[in-house]
Amino acid sequence: MATVSTSKNRCWPPEATSFSIRIRYLNPRGSTSYGEEFANLIHHAYPGDDFYDLNSGVDAVIAKGYIDTNNLFVTGGSGGGVLTCWTIEHTERFRAAAALYPVINWYSFALTSDIPFITKYWFPGLPWDNTDNYMQRSLTNLVAKVKTPTLVMTGEADYRTPISEAEQFYEALKLLNVDTVLVRVPEEPHGIARRPSHHIAKMLYIAGWFEQHKSKM
Repeated sequence: MATVSTSKNRCWPPEATSFSIRIRYLNPRGSTSYGEEFANLIHHAYPGDDFYDLNSGVDAVIAKGYIDTNNLFVTGGSGGGVLTCWTIEHTERFRAAAALYPVINWYSFALTSDIPFITKYWFPGLPWDNTDNYMQRSLTNLVAKVKTPTLVMTGEADYRTPISEAEQFYEALKLLNVDTVLVRVPEEPHGIARRPSHHIAKMLYIAGWFEQHKSKM
């Protein structure tokens, strides 16, 4: 299997690597290491064209010739969770996806997260004054395009990307009859790493979901 991670520095435990997963970490626009201009390309435009960065990265790996193109998977957490959902709204090339503690609805996020000040920097103004902008960039806007089986996971004590965000995407996929599962992790804040057992369980859930949906051919 080949897994594309939209988040950096995810540590996979030995139990998960037994599934023979090849992991590719990508660095789309908005990330560090390519200068200020590259980092600011997502200003008031996230998510957006970062999908093309991620998708071209997949193409580059496939071109090396050692990837099973029938078994491509995508995962990411937090901002990477946003991009995971955004990716499967733009392509059906992945067998399954795992979106961890994502933001799904920017309007509700601004009113429930512990960082409401994002409205000053990530958007042109407050949500009720810029409803179209908030909703256009929300993952609920294009959710009807999703066909990819998707696992959604968030900690129940996550105040950064509250579990109500994950619940919205899960419920939307259920309404669309898309194969999906919601994993709620008790007492875990953003990142699901407070307890080592929960961190390992997180990775095993992802690996197990991908194993369940891999092509048998």
